[in-house]
Amino acid sequence: MSGNEKIKAVEQVAIRFSGDSGDGMQLVGGILSTLSAVTGYEISTFPDYPAEMRAPQGSLGGVSGYQLCIGKQSRTPGDRPDVLVAMNPAALKVNAKLLREGAVVIIDEDCFTEGDFKKAKFETNNPFEELHLGRVQVVPVRISTMVKDSLKDSGLDLKAQLRCKNMFALGLSCWLFNLPIVEAIPMLQKKFSKKPLIEQAVIKVLGDGFNYGENIHASVSTYKVETSGKKKAGTYTDINGNSAIAYGLIAGAEKAGLQLFLGSYPITPATEILHELAARKDVGVKVMQCEDEIASICSAIGASFAGCLACTSTSGPGLALKSEALGLAVMAELPIVLIDVQRGGPSTGLPTKPEQGDLLQAVYGRNGECPVVVLAPKSPTDCFDMACKAAKIAVENMTPVIVLIDAFVAHGSSAWRIPEMNELEDIHPPFVNEEVKEGWKPYLRQLNSCVRYWAKPGEEGFTHRLGSLEKHGKTSAISTEPTNHQNMVKIRAKKVQDIADTIPEVEVLGDRDADTLVVGWGSTYGHLLSAVEQLNRSGKQIAYAHFNYIRPLPKNTEALLKKYKRVVVFELNNGQFVTYLRSQIEGIHLEQYNKIQGIPFTIQEIIDYFA
Repeated sequence: MSGNEKIKAVEQVAIRFSGDSGDGMQLVGGILSTLSAVTGYEISTFPDYPAEMRAPQGSLGGVSGYQLCIGKQSRTPGDRPDVLVAMNPAALKVNAKLLREGAVVIIDEDCFTEGDFKKAKFETNNPFEELHLGRVQVVPVRISTMVKDSLKDSGLDLKAQLRCKNMFALGLSCWLFNLPIVEAIPMLQKKFSKKPLIEQAVIKVLGDGFNYGENIHASVSTYKVETSGKKKAGTYTDINGNSAIAYGLIAGAEKAGLQLFLGSYPITPATEILHELAARKDVGVKVMQCEDEIASICSAIGASFAGCLACTSTSGPGLALKSEALGLAVMAELPIVLIDVQRGGPSTGLPTKPEQGDLLQAVYGRNGECPVVVLAPKSPTDCFDMACKAAKIAVENMTPVIVLIDAFVAHGSSAWRIPEMNELEDIHPPFVNEEVKEGWKPYLRQLNSCVRYWAKPGEEGFTHRLGSLEKHGKTSAISTEPTNHQNMVKIRAKKVQDIADTIPEVEVLGDRDADTLVVGWGSTYGHLLSAVEQLNRSGKQIAYAHFNYIRPLPKNTEALLKKYKRVVVFELNNGQFVTYLRSQIEGIHLEQYNKIQGIPFTIQEIIDYFA
């Protein structure tokens, strides 16, 4: 670097990689996320990619992005990136409105030609002037040319050589953030172990990008990012929400002493859960990829009847298709964990974009009186904990549990400390035993509890059938008796409601003495808490309550919400949680702020609401 270099000491920094869907932006972002996590930083990521399989190269519709924030208390990917790596003019145009003043913009100069400008619908050959980006630090780099020169003797053809240019961008970014590329090399070796020529090429280009940054003859800001200080000892990595769900289910099955079974059908953005669990035969996971959504949940019901921790994964359209079979699981009182990775709807909607549009469907979306437990993790790492909790609640209470995440949490990553198994809660399945064998019936319930006993098929003395028809509470035979039906409906409802006794109360964060309370649920946690903290620092008295438990609500919900003069509920839908709260708490006044754009909140828009 020149002597004019500027080093910014910052608590957080956000970078966004952007290019064509085939430019490897998701791969580069993922590697930088892992590298940052193992180096000791907190991270939050937001993969942002189009639904089209492959839009025309260089077009606005084909732009794929990956945003990453690293540093202290990185709960969100950042409102506005400090650094943008734009591999073509379309990527620059799509992301221009997001850039903060003084941002560093790295471009592949070889791809900023007249033809590329036309593909991105620029009217001139000066994109920065046309986009009014006069106050950014532009770093034009002939990435494609340097990659071709570097790999001319690699044995790769030209197309394969150019596919390595994302690694040049990764190396340059590591230099920019003072991250050691040596930690990235084992990741690339693992990724490309079966393709030795490509493995050698990407590692070489990674180093070339880093070295180019070291020797660059331009004045550009580099960043020294603060870490979060001393962390709890252990092994850290980055993890996305879908993977965390999968690992949480594996851990839950282990703690319960049960076989884990997943019956699933591929659907965006939930398919990675299927992929992750299918790869874990080494720990005894059984996976069935079924022909449709209905078959997948029915296979899970069969596995649950057989004594497994049974799960199924889907998104909003699939949840609608599973609704009848979910009612069967409620009627049969079998434990099922259903993961719903929400996306923009209705119908196919926005299949790769986040939205919190399935809450009311999860709570009420079945025929008859059909209560299920509904949970909502707040972050990618929380997905692990809540998946374990879902397994515990489902098994110990013999009930289906729906876990609501969305595309933001499912595909986003956070730094995660891998827990020890002895740190996790034990799970106690309510299996039948010799004490209840005499006179046992399938709907015999535990003493002072609405939870029935669980008998595996083939156990001597416990032969039984379950089904979708109503059963008599004492004889377990099919019954159409009016008073029995009402009694069974109330028992199933009370069983779910009683779970409120075993879940934590809602915690108040921020200024606890405030008159104003911000309320959120699920994936909005990071943005809302960060906004409330900034508002508190600016002198505004605002508190924050976040809900991970939707049905049943925590026991202190009503008292907490009625304590505040002003309560504002923020959510990524048209007001589903606020509608639910109003139905559960009589006479309460709640404001609402709703966003339905297929993107998360920004911290600034939340702050502006209270300006």
